[in-house]
Amino acid sequence: MNERFETWNYPEIIDGEPTKFHWIVKCVDNFKLGYKTDIGAFTYINAKYGVEIEELVQIGSHCSIYSISTIDKKQGKVVLKKRCCIGTHSVIMPGVTIGEGSIIGAFSFVNANVPQGVIAYGVPAKVIRKISKNEVNTTI
Repeated sequence: MNERFETWNYPEIIDGEPTKFHWIVKCVDNFKLGYKTDIGAFTYINAKYGVEIEELVQIGSHCSIYSISTIDKKQGKVVLKKRCCIGTHSVIMPGVTIGEGSIIGAFSFVNANVPQGVIAYGVPAKVIRKISKNEVNTTI
């Protein structure tokens, strides 16, 4: 277990205002945050149609998570399953679910569901391979 999470507490989240960790949630009433998550600075989360981040999820800095896209009018709940990891500067689009334990590489554009236990990256993100047992996220 990572020492920095031994005293983890839920952060105060005020709609549209940066948390003490410098990430922002818009439409906070539709946002669900799991235990011992790690969200990087300057990440933006638009939860108008729901965003659920399960426990032990890691999200890099400068990510964007959207439950609505004003350009193409897509909308839908985003779900980040337990122990998944989202690389820095990645974008998760409406209606996407990232499977348990999956890893999304940095600078990826995720516009489709990603199954559990895989590595995916790219623009758009594509599944590259399954994760081996020694690569499983046990850092938190």
